Amino acid sequence: MIRVVIVDDHIIVRSGLEHLLATTDDIELVGAVADGSEVAAVVARKKPDVVLMDLSMPGVDGVEAIKRLVAAGEECRILVLTSFSDQSRITDALNAGADGYILKHSDPEQIVQAIRAVKDGESPLDPKAARVLLDRRKVAGPLAEMTEREREVLRLVSEGLSNRQIARQLDITERTVKAHLSRIFQRIDVTDRTQAALWASRNLPPH
Repeated sequence: MIRVVIVDDHIIVRSGLEHLLATTDDIELVGAVADGSEVAAVVARKKPDVVLMDLSMPGVDGVEAIKRLVAAGEECRILVLTSFSDQSRITDALNAGADGYILKHSDPEQIVQAIRAVKDGESPLDPKAARVLLDRRKVAGPLAEMTEREREVLRLVSEGLSNRQIARQLDITERTVKAHLSRIFQRIDVTDRTQAALWASRNLPPH
């Protein structure tokens, strides 16, 4: 029997999950709390196999609650169940120690299967969340490969400067600027300045 604790501040969500888990033969709900500050005490007392963790809660949010469980050395597996699919939330939760990440729009059977999977040592990840991470990795790759000067050139291109203006600002020759741009275009897989400027506006961190 898989022992589960639910952590979610919305009573309707908790009620729905409780009903869902009651329909399974191999999952037992042993606790449900509405605030991340209550999680550690409940987990210490109930010793669940899986904690089903929401992220957005008043007081102590899900990421902080995950960190506290990990710091306490609890052996439970942590499965995030949330509405958020943005890259920062996903990475924050996984870096904090979450073992899986699924979204609340998932079919009930997908949620049940994710609980079983995370209990078995797997790391279920919602397809939408997986795409966000993969897309971010594709962006990070080119940026990581660029030299600092190449990033400077790309930023100035995104600001609309010509090769001559970039050369003057960076105190290099126009020929050097062209060489940098050639390598930049290859790294980010574009063919002209307009595409490069658009890519930069979407992917370069704030200056």
